This record gives sequence, structure tokens and C-alpha cells, in this order.
Amino acid sequence: MVETGEKSYQFHLAPQAYRAIRRRAWLLLSGFLLCALLGASGALLLWPTYTHEFTLYLKWQDALVASGWCVALVSLGGCILVLRFLYALRRGYQGAMLTLEGKNRLSGRDLSPKNFASIFWAVATTFSCFVVMLIGLIPAVLLGWTLHFSNPVLLVFSTIAAFLLSLGGLGLALPFGIFFIIGLIGGISFCRKLGAAQTYALSSQTIVRVDGLSLAIIHPDQPESLFDLQLLTPADQHRLLTLLRERWMESEHAWNPTLGEEIEAALRDSQSQLSSV
Repeated sequence: MVETGEKSYQFHLAPQAYRAIRRRAWLLLSGFLLCALLGASGALLLWPTYTHEFTLYLKWQDALVASGWCVALVSLGGCILVLRFLYALRRGYQGAMLTLEGKNRLSGRDLSPKNFASIFWAVATTFSCFVVMLIGLIPAVLLGWTLHFSNPVLLVFSTIAAFLLSLGGLGLALPFGIFFIIGLIGGISFCRKLGAAQTYALSSQTIVRVDGLSLAIIHPDQPESLFDLQLLTPADQHRLLTLLRERWMESEHAWNPTLGEEIEAALRDSQSQLSSV
């Protein structure tokens, strides 16, 4: 903990926590880079193996090439998200993860390793939308096969069936294609918020909760933040919880009537960690 001024305190990431999170971030980044390279390489290798004249049906090779480029695209998006988190992690380590200013102002960054799960599922969900869209387009691939039947009767009826299935598949492909685009666009906002500093004015409109060693803050017109206090040193955990209890008592229990009991339970956990050091 660093006291920067009158009733202003900064709480920094514990060095061991910073190193552990950074290692996991680089591991995840390496995984996304590998996926991007494999997807792009597969698409480039498949591209020269077939002709590219326009057809009224979808070629299965085109579907595979599109899949390869989609893997590369969403994996690069994952790389950008991890790099954004690494930047926020570095800023939080050089500056402060949490800053308590005066009696009613708290600033902090959510640098929990749980952000890695959020990044993974954001990437996986976006790619899943593309896969479902591709499944909806599979009947359009069948059209290319039915047109090559030598039997006229089989050609006509199979082509009609594939065409009708293609129309039904569009009902699945179109909405999930839109979801895919929304996922890509939404990733921009998610990237900006990832590990970004949030400042809260603690007032009667603010809800502050302490669950174990997790600090949750909810305030109208601001995103909810969850700060993992285990990333701080045991001494900083104890000091921050003590200060929050003092501020809560001065606010006449306005933030959360049961906050005192929650802080007491967290202080016991923190004290046990402090004693074991």
C-alpha cells in the first residue's frame, strides 16, 4: 500500500500475482496465434487446388477456405483482446490496481485471471455463430452435387429437394450470420472495457459487496466491477478492508446494510493469510 496524499491510498498488484497472470496471458496469446497461423495456412494451401469461376451453388472448397479465414480472423481478435489485457495489467502493476481517495471515491482495474475465460468464450461464441451459419448453408453445397447426376429424374427431384433445403437453411444462416457480425463489432467495446480503469463515487446509490476476497461495486449508469482482492498482498488486503469498513461506518451503512458482516468475514480470511506469511 502507498499513501499518496491526505486520505488517499494506492493498492498495488502483488509481484507474484502479476507474474502468474502475465504468464497465463502469454500462453493464451500463443494459443490464439497458433490457431490464426493454422487457419490462414489451411486456407492458402486449399485456395489453388480448385477453380474459382462463379456458380449458383456453394462449393465445399469455398466453405473450407472461408472457415480457415474465419479461424484466423477470430483468433487474431483473441490476440488483440489478450494484448489489451496485458497492457491494462502492466498499467495496473506500474500504477495501482485500486485507489481509495477520501471518503467516497474508489478507482480500480479488474485484473482477475477470470478475464481469460471471458476472452475465450467471446472468441468461441463468435466462431460458433459462424459454424451455425455454415451449417445452414450446407444444402447449398448439395446443389453442386445434384447437378452432376446422369439420371434426369434423379437430377430434377434431388435438385428441387436441395433447393428447398437451401431456402430453409437460409433461415438459419442469415440470423447467425448477423450474430457473427454483431460479435465482431461487439468485440471492439469489450476490448475497450477489458481491464480499463473504473472510478466510482461511493454514495447511497452505490451497492458495495464483499464476497470472500472479491469486491463487487454496482452503481447506476456505470458497469459493474468485480475486483479480486487476492491479487493484493495479504497486508494490503487487510488494510483495504479496514479502510472500507471505516468509510462504510462513516456513510451510516448507506452502501449495503450487511457490508460490515461481509468485511468481517473477509478480514478473517485475510488475517489467516497474513498470519501464514
